[in-house]
Amino acid sequence: MTEVADPQFPMARSCPFSPPAQYAGLRERAPVSKVSLPSGRQAWAVTRHDELRAMLTDTRFSSDRTNPDFPYLVKERPKNDNRFPPTMISMDAPEHTAARRAVVGEFTVRRMEALRPRIQQIVDEHLDAMLAGPKPADLVRALSLPVPSLVICELLGVPYGDHEFFQASSSRLLDRGESAEERDEAVRGLMNYLDELVTAAEAEPGDNLIGRQVRKQREEGTRDHRGLVGMAFLLLIAGHETTANMISLGTLALLEHPDQLALLREDRGRTLGAVEELLRYFTIAETAVSRVAVADTELGGVTIRAGEGVLGLGNAANRDPAAFPDADRLDITRSARHHVAFGFGAHQCLGQNLARLELQIVFDTLFDRVPGLRLAATLEELPFKDDSTVYGLHELPVTW
Repeated sequence: MTEVADPQFPMARSCPFSPPAQYAGLRERAPVSKVSLPSGRQAWAVTRHDELRAMLTDTRFSSDRTNPDFPYLVKERPKNDNRFPPTMISMDAPEHTAARRAVVGEFTVRRMEALRPRIQQIVDEHLDAMLAGPKPADLVRALSLPVPSLVICELLGVPYGDHEFFQASSSRLLDRGESAEERDEAVRGLMNYLDELVTAAEAEPGDNLIGRQVRKQREEGTRDHRGLVGMAFLLLIAGHETTANMISLGTLALLEHPDQLALLREDRGRTLGAVEELLRYFTIAETAVSRVAVADTELGGVTIRAGEGVLGLGNAANRDPAAFPDADRLDITRSARHHVAFGFGAHQCLGQNLARLELQIVFDTLFDRVPGLRLAATLEELPFKDDSTVYGLHELPVTW
């Protein structure tokens, strides 16, 4: 009998609005199944909504990216550089619990709402500049990248003059086309910068997230310089690259689904629901919820052994018809809040309230102020970036 090889991962998309076609087959046949990674190693792929949520709440699956068995999607795993601190995304309890508790109050719904006027001002200023400039315009450079970048820089206390450095560095870090050495260089550059930024805040804390954390540590009689650097690194990367991609992809999807855009324009009370549906529909950072088993565990009818990697395919789970009927259809009127685009469980995205607020403000303002907005290129001409880790657009030509 001929042995059937495990499917190769990452898998290619055939449509910019759909996950790889193989996901549906995996989800129907075996919600937890073996795939082959670029390194030649095997890992388990979790493709159903219920199984993914179960995995993400089970402490036998570790987030520790320093574990030699963690399922990286590169041919060469990144070098562990002990000079730099771990971030929350790669911690397990109790370290993760303490690190998250220290900063979670910065991202409450109430604190995010207090940012609404400033975010609105930032969006308006960038739309003013776009509308006053030449047509067609690139929405990625005019709006999608600068808005979340400026917001997170102000939140952390990073001078906005350095935002292009962060955009370039984070893009290199997230681009699986870059070599391991190039990604390591991007990490070093960011960490060195943030180390200096935290040192300056410790000398003179400002009215920003890093400054407040410095003062909080002083009041508690503690000092965790490395922890602050790691926190700033994670929030800076997560806080603008993913939201930027969602602005571009969300705009594109609404323009390409005029029936859904019409619903949004009829009733702006639908915007929050539209944001949740777009997050579900794209799930742009789908493998951020990958894990490694630290004990033998049964999941989806199979036994995952200690030391085996597990890929949480959020895009497949968010297209699971058992959780979202007619899941491949964009429907901004559906109830999609139980999606896993922000993960699930203890590691659910810390900045999700900020991302929701930014997306709501951008979509409301963009389609109010530019009612004639339309694409200036065909779908086939758009330069998508798809490394099955982060999905997005390099540019989005629009006119009006």
